[in-house]
Amino acid sequence: MTGARTAATAPRWERLPRRLRRRLLVLALLRAGLSATALVALYYVLPLDGAGTRVALGLMVGLLVFIGLVAFQVWQIARSDYPRLRAIEALSTALPLFLVVFAATYYLMDHAQPGSFSESLSRTDGLYYTITVFSTVGFGDIVPHSEPARITTMVQMLADLVVIGLVARLLLSAVSSGLQRKAAAGPPYVEPDAPPADPG
Repeated sequence: MTGARTAATAPRWERLPRRLRRRLLVLALLRAGLSATALVALYYVLPLDGAGTRVALGLMVGLLVFIGLVAFQVWQIARSDYPRLRAIEALSTALPLFLVVFAATYYLMDHAQPGSFSESLSRTDGLYYTITVFSTVGFGDIVPHSEPARITTMVQMLADLVVIGLVARLLLSAVSSGLQRKAAAGPPYVEPDAPPADPG
């Protein structure tokens, strides 16, 4: 067998040296932070414009991309050597994407039909409103006035429940599946050039 590690032969997390575990965790958190930052940065720099029907179409496409991403991430987690770390990275991409899709929709909606909300929305306002709806805080400082804005807000409220409930459950199930696959894979990987164990 070559020195390449496969999913079945990679060392189990609990058998890794503490220093390597720390390094893998830091790298996972770094990648998670970079993914989230990149998505928010794209939201701020990409040109956003569109009218009525294109806003609705953009929302549908964004949600389909989110669903596809979650499905791909679930598959990746179940196949990963370290499913828990992969789940952290998955959440750091999927959740910001979900929030950015709705933030862009609110921003575009307000610019396509001024007066859709109680105040004109900047990109920051759109993101702020999306997060207050997602977190169910509801300060009430930004309120949807037009019917399309209210419908979109209701869609987000329902989608929030799906994300918090179903998507979280899918990710946890994928982690559990990955851990079970790992446990059934056999003994941990041993480097081919490792010296033989001392029989004494």
